[in-house]
Amino acid sequence: MNRKKKPKKSTFRKINDWLHLWLGLFSGIVVFIVSITGCFYAFQQEIKDAMEPWRFVEARDQAFVPPSQLLDTARVHMPGMEPTGLTYSNREGAAAVGYHTFGEKEGFSVIFLNPYTAEPIKSMQTVGNGEFDFFHFIIDGHRALWLPYSIGQPIVGIATLIFLVMLISGLIMWWPKKWNKNTYKKSFNIKWNAKFKRVNYDLHNVLGFYSLVFAFIIGVTGLVWSFEWFEDSLYYVTSGGESHPGHHHPHSDISKAELAENEIIPVLDRAWYKVVKQEPDAQGMYLTPTPEDPEDAIEIIAYQDKGTWYNRNEYYFDQYTLERYRVQGDVYEDAGFADQLMMLNHDIHVGAVWGLAGKILAFLISLVSASLPVTGFLVWWNKKKKDKKVVKRELETA
Repeated sequence: MNRKKKPKKSTFRKINDWLHLWLGLFSGIVVFIVSITGCFYAFQQEIKDAMEPWRFVEARDQAFVPPSQLLDTARVHMPGMEPTGLTYSNREGAAAVGYHTFGEKEGFSVIFLNPYTAEPIKSMQTVGNGEFDFFHFIIDGHRALWLPYSIGQPIVGIATLIFLVMLISGLIMWWPKKWNKNTYKKSFNIKWNAKFKRVNYDLHNVLGFYSLVFAFIIGVTGLVWSFEWFEDSLYYVTSGGESHPGHHHPHSDISKAELAENEIIPVLDRAWYKVVKQEPDAQGMYLTPTPEDPEDAIEIIAYQDKGTWYNRNEYYFDQYTLERYRVQGDVYEDAGFADQLMMLNHDIHVGAVWGLAGKILAFLISLVSASLPVTGFLVWWNKKKKDKKVVKRELETA
């Protein structure tokens, strides 16, 4: 009995299939590493909270101490180091002073303190020369494949861009030429009781379809960090043709420096008190230590929700007059759509914008994305072996 011949593919389909194959082989290892590290990173905050009790303190019915007290305590316990950031958490969270060093001895250290008393809780040298930080290791792999960022980050960006193209080409390959009961069943269901080759094909084909939209969103939000041109283009499109302003700080008025000479309370404390009065329900704050550059402004960010970064209000103060400077997109609720989208980028990428359910979804999508290069390679390898057998059989019967 003659076998039914398969309908010939169009030239477009052949080119699409060829691109999907070779782009997949070219970027597969990078996509796997980026996706699997994304799985680990999805619940990093929950894991840290469970395994690092020094991140928490007993809530008290009293105000936090001002930044200067925390910095003074940190200076005693971290001698010879210059702080690069200071964070307050919510009423049950510890404060933290961070030290980021660059150059040959690049690293990050942090000391956790009680925000009610400024007492030290724990100091950690997580990167560079000290304790190993698993999640810092994971994020280095996710962003730059454990290579120098100047090398690894563009590679990750290119592989992510290829991944987005492959999602589209994969959808074209998945789409049946004719919709009927049989093609519908094959397109949306995994035949678990079939042989390994068929199950592997279904895992690649069906799971790839179900995860496509969310994988595309995760990929796009990742590209925002990889390429400045992509970030600017996305902002241009979503803003209706406006240029992306980027992150910039206002400058303090040096001519007013004499106004601050006789102040007893440190300028950072005075700025912090102003923000605390304005933001009594903030769930966290980030401050840059007192500026060393005479033209720098004081920066304080107030986060409105615990566990997310997007809903934030940014405050910039002249370090001599404490005049507040406003910049575009400094208050989330008042920002335009494009600016809000930029603020949302991180939380969309990790799923945090939708809470725990979103993180679970991000984990599952990352897991599927990590599996696609593996199942895709096996599909190609099995087909290659099958083609060799066909050629061998034809030669033997010739």
